[in-house]
Amino acid sequence: MMAETNNQPLGNVAQLIVGGARVACLSIEQTASLMVNLARQPASARSPLYFTSANGEVLAQRYLNPAFAALIDSADLISADGQPLVIASRLLLGEGLPERVATTDLYWAVARMAQERGVSFYLYGAEEEMNRRACEMSKSRFPQLDIRGRSHGYLRDSELDMKLDEINMLAPDILWLALGVPREQEFIRDHGARLANVKMIKTSGGLFDFVAGAKSRAPLWMQKCGMEWAYRLALEPRRLLVRYLTTNPIALMLLFTQTRREDLLGARSQDA
Repeated sequence: MMAETNNQPLGNVAQLIVGGARVACLSIEQTASLMVNLARQPASARSPLYFTSANGEVLAQRYLNPAFAALIDSADLISADGQPLVIASRLLLGEGLPERVATTDLYWAVARMAQERGVSFYLYGAEEEMNRRACEMSKSRFPQLDIRGRSHGYLRDSELDMKLDEINMLAPDILWLALGVPREQEFIRDHGARLANVKMIKTSGGLFDFVAGAKSRAPLWMQKCGMEWAYRLALEPRRLLVRYLTTNPIALMLLFTQTRREDLLGARSQDA
């Protein structure tokens, strides 16, 4: 039996332990529908819901860094943003994860549903040009999408304090947080409590670069066989070579030794 979260208000979302992390057994459409449904509910007294994603790098960093592991494990829901997680779950468990929930694909699915159902966004992160272009592309594709505001992700001290107050005042339903690992997880730890009017935060990595069209996705066949990392490495060898050499072997080891079905406790307590 697949593990289920006891965390409310998510209900009984089936999960698996994949590479040591608890990963939701949801498709892109199911994840998008869950996000939009939760975003339409009244804001609660607790901090915003915290959705994040796991890929090979996240699994490796989670294994190597207990503090980062605590940040990942405190999420309300973890999606599989890495095809190797899907492949390993199917090889080892038979009925594994339904599909990869790449954040770029998820964003457009949520945007489509959000436009239809009146759910609002805020785009925070990346450099100013990428952030602006991502916002423009989003509005071009979904003209009625309610984007309450946007900001690059390089604010500090008093500027950051003012921006947090502004975001909370604007009260977007979903805050897309694109700062990269581990900055976005640390952002939620440090500032989530100040965003009580935000219903959900979704960590987004390099999402805005792809939404803006500055970076391209790998061919579909590479995505399906878990080789998108090789495509990205070919495009950005200087930035990614050391990362992949140090994290991919660890992630592979974790996928084959720490993938299982197991009953899980809730993601985080209601007063976390």
